Amino acid sequence: MADVTMDKLISLSKRRGFVFQSSEIYGGLASAWDYGPLGVQLKKNIQNYWWKEMTQLHDNIVGIDAAIMMHPRVWEASGHVENFTDPLVDCKECKNRFRADQIDEALLKEKKCPECGGELTEPRNFNLMFQTHMGPLEDSGSVVYLRPETAQGIYVNFKNVWQTSRLKIPFGIAQVGKAFRNEITTKNFIFRTCEFEQMEMQFFINPTEDDKWFDHWMQKRMNYYHELGIRPSKLRFHEHGPGELAHYAKKAFDIEYEFPFGWKELEGIHNRTDFDLKRHNEYSGKEMIYLDDQTKEKYVPYIIETSAGLTRSVLMVLSDAYEDEVLGEGDERTVLHFHPQIAPIQVGVFPLVKKDGLAELAKDIEKDLREDFTTFYDQGGAIGRRYRRQDEIGTPYGITIDYDTKETGTVTLRFRDSMEQVRVHKDELTKRIKTEIANYKRGA
Repeated sequence: MADVTMDKLISLSKRRGFVFQSSEIYGGLASAWDYGPLGVQLKKNIQNYWWKEMTQLHDNIVGIDAAIMMHPRVWEASGHVENFTDPLVDCKECKNRFRADQIDEALLKEKKCPECGGELTEPRNFNLMFQTHMGPLEDSGSVVYLRPETAQGIYVNFKNVWQTSRLKIPFGIAQVGKAFRNEITTKNFIFRTCEFEQMEMQFFINPTEDDKWFDHWMQKRMNYYHELGIRPSKLRFHEHGPGELAHYAKKAFDIEYEFPFGWKELEGIHNRTDFDLKRHNEYSGKEMIYLDDQTKEKYVPYIIETSAGLTRSVLMVLSDAYEDEVLGEGDERTVLHFHPQIAPIQVGVFPLVKKDGLAELAKDIEKDLREDFTTFYDQGGAIGRRYRRQDEIGTPYGITIDYDTKETGTVTLRFRDSMEQVRVHKDELTKRIKTEIANYKRGA
């Protein structure tokens, strides 16, 4: 099995309708991407899988959807106005722009451009927040920001959620939403972009139990990726050393995935202590103290944060699923081994031929299956070619309707990973496919 490359992923993504360059007919916009029919369904399926894992399966985690634009004082309290900066350098020759902390130290000392060897400017701080104005006048009193993270919307609603939901610590608040960062450099397709989506859950705890809950969520979050069908060999933890820790963190680990361009962060698990709630308490003047009605103890909760990138998760899933498989005798196929729960199309339905009522019978079966699965009907071309098209977009199950279907009511059920085919009665299809999904293991 050859290693997947970014060129192959980008080519497949455009060719099959996963991801397109934004505004492509106008030459495109750097760092902006549009999700096509298959891409938007894959993204939505990953989001739904995460949401179920983080809210539905817990009795002490609830969700919110906070506004993208918030009061500007939120970002002063959070430290983003003061601290959310990257060091920026420009090359005087090729005009390329770089983050100074991502350039080799020797080159930075010599002020040499890593691209052309030209002279670099002195580093200067660059704030990553997008600034805009709310209202008809553009003055200092109308400044607002597009949120650079979704977490603050959870923190400022801590008391609202706690009181209205009648939750008791420990409890969590989850949110999925867009965030915006005016990155100096964007690269690696959809890995680092100025507009992206986060899946975050902030877990509020008694400060005396922070180590216990940190370890708990580290393991839970790694297990999530295993259950998603991601190969364990491609996942690892990375602990933030003293020089890496954010100003708010007592402890931090990343879950990293080995992308085609190397090991990179997928998700952060952070012990944020009581930093955020205390800061909002200070800046807003509103008390963020929790009262335990059993012990009568009062305290500002600690927060264990789990923050994952949804758009990065899409790239991870595409990278992990991709395979150019050699089948023998010169035959090969490109296949995406998506877990069936997140595959954009779960079931492909194919009449062997269009005549003799097989097409009509196939359409009826496909319509029935739509109630429980995402389906695709295809009657064009040789059946082998139709299988290959579905393999390339990751459809785990294929159903072929032939002349025996008219006689016996059975169809051919084909499995994407193994290419095995079995006969199943059409009335048993839904039950059989649900069982296959529930028991799915990659390669089975």
